[in-house]
Amino acid sequence: MSSRPSITFSKSAPAAEGGTLVVLTDHTLALGSAATALGIGDLVTRAAASAEYKGKLLATLDLLAPAGIGAARLVVVGLGKAGELKELDWSRLGGTIMGALRKGETATLIAERPDGVDVSPAELTEIGLGASLRAYAFDRYRSRAKDDDSAAKAPPALAIVGPEAGKAKKLWPARAAVAEGVVLARDLVNEPANVLGTLEFAAKAEALADLGVAIEVLTEKQMKKLGMRALLGVAQGSVRPPRLVAMHWNGLKDGKDGDKAASKPVAFVGKGVVFDTGGISIKPAGGMEDMKGDMGGAAAVVGLMHALASRKAKANVVGIIGLVENMPDGNAQRPGDIVEAASGTTIEIINTDAEGRLVLADALWYVQKTYEPSLIVDLATLTGAIIVALGHDHAGLFASDDALAGQLLAAGLATGEKVWRMPLGPAYDKQIESKFADIKNTGGRDGGSVTAAQFLKRFVKDGTPWAHLDIAGTAMGSPQSETNRSWASGWGVRLLDRFVADNHEA
Repeated sequence: MSSRPSITFSKSAPAAEGGTLVVLTDHTLALGSAATALGIGDLVTRAAASAEYKGKLLATLDLLAPAGIGAARLVVVGLGKAGELKELDWSRLGGTIMGALRKGETATLIAERPDGVDVSPAELTEIGLGASLRAYAFDRYRSRAKDDDSAAKAPPALAIVGPEAGKAKKLWPARAAVAEGVVLARDLVNEPANVLGTLEFAAKAEALADLGVAIEVLTEKQMKKLGMRALLGVAQGSVRPPRLVAMHWNGLKDGKDGDKAASKPVAFVGKGVVFDTGGISIKPAGGMEDMKGDMGGAAAVVGLMHALASRKAKANVVGIIGLVENMPDGNAQRPGDIVEAASGTTIEIINTDAEGRLVLADALWYVQKTYEPSLIVDLATLTGAIIVALGHDHAGLFASDDALAGQLLAAGLATGEKVWRMPLGPAYDKQIESKFADIKNTGGRDGGSVTAAQFLKRFVKDGTPWAHLDIAGTAMGSPQSETNRSWASGWGVRLLDRFVADNHEA
């Protein structure tokens, strides 16, 4: 996992001599009491006038060698109207602060609101979370001169100071666990496909056993025995063997009061195509290098399981990932082939580049057969059509259950990993009717993300609440934000961790 910044919490700590001091102002340029006591009010006011700093939310002002204090830098960050701050703004604030720091730098944040209201322990940890995520950089393949100063390459260190820091320190390990899960997901998506194949990805998931996650890895031989011909059909053109990995975190043990229903796990299923050429229906060369990220759904599930296990979530959760590579060799699946999925449904292959839904079809069947989950959420970089529909700001949400959809929408707004509900309905089923099999694997260009979701819905038992998240526009190449400067965003870890915390923890 990528190196992480040092994030600490203290009730009172002076800025390190020669380090950086960070203070907060509101839209009137007012400072909190601790910052005011340092005697920097006039300095900030004069610098703000010169730089046209207005104290707007997340605006920054940078002063080098400020007079009268021991810090080498003074960074001023705006809160806007402090009383209007939302939960998400605190992590954005942490990301903005970390973005202002240099590698190897040591900084102290006086985390106080100018209106005198204490920054809560949860808000302090959100600052830490945002700072930790912003510090991420995937640069392991950049060559460096041998005489580089290793200290200069280290992530910044940030001390967060506030009256509630003692309580925040106790809460921080759980938030740090979420940050680690996001970082793990980012690393997996960013890795080149020649380094991270199916077996290497499975090994990353197996490492969760060290956190108490029960792991089962199905080989090609085992999947053949189970009849997973939809998943195996995608993999047959690659020399890399397919794997299906099941990760089970049993945070409730036998369930509340021994109730069997209470112990049924919440299930998350991820598409893990480690590289997607499109197969025989090969993709254009331009941009194909991005298809190393076609396993963003599986990466999010692994990152989520890491977060839940690390923070000892009081919930029963299972994560399933189907790992394949889609290549066009002489043994590859062809358009016109008909395969039988493990559920017994026959599928006519119209386009071999509509492969992710074939992987998910068997993974969805397996999680229901093996774990009888209370609900299922699947994630997949599934269709370019969802990017046409929603761009890169929202993921597409398709759901068979209104309550589940509402919970995911709420978790998305709280974490900034936003979803937008898309339609499902019998009219779209007509587009995936096949002349030769039960269904075909694509319904054409019109409503492409919807017909893909309708396809997946065929493999979910009636009565099982199910949601599908099409994350093609958010998992990779997504817009940069205060908390992310990486091509791979790790999208889904924060959303689903919040979903579990709000709705399924004891």
